[in-house]
Amino acid sequence: MTRIFRPGFLIIACMALAACNATQKRTGSAERDLDMLGGIKALEGTWTMLDENGAEIVGTVYKTTAAGSAVQEVMFPGTEHEMVNLYHMDGSDLVVTHYCAAGNQPRMVASEARTGPQGERIYRFDFDRVSNLRPEHQYYMGNLTLTIKGDHLTQTWTSLDRKGGSAGTVEFEMTRR
Repeated sequence: MTRIFRPGFLIIACMALAACNATQKRTGSAERDLDMLGGIKALEGTWTMLDENGAEIVGTVYKTTAAGSAVQEVMFPGTEHEMVNLYHMDGSDLVVTHYCAAGNQPRMVASEARTGPQGERIYRFDFDRVSNLRPEHQYYMGNLTLTIKGDHLTQTWTSLDRKGGSAGTVEFEMTRR
């Protein structure tokens, strides 16, 4: 009985160790890809913008979380319009989920990461799906473009209508504090 149990135990232990090593490799790869593809971790910190009266306000705060596997962005912190975005890897895809003040959660996938003509880094996220879209929600966020040049960040958000067509664009110009 002991001879049968030990080889079986050894096989299970080896399989568990192999699975653990495979998981560590995937985690390390995802973390590297998040740094390389998104550069989102480099945004960590507070970003300010001007409100409609020209006063400086906090526009967004980026923070690396979940042992480095995700980046949390809090837009308009402390206001009634506060929203959260979570950036993370899903396999080889960099994704962002936008937790909207409207109560829905659009998910977008990075379709482009490139250097622009003036050395700026440009990341484009395209609509993938939306959860919790209720009948009263006529629009939801569908696309996001981040343009980063030094301590300047431009976020361009495109909302979509219920048929998936463009319903308008809003742009936020921010500076690192």
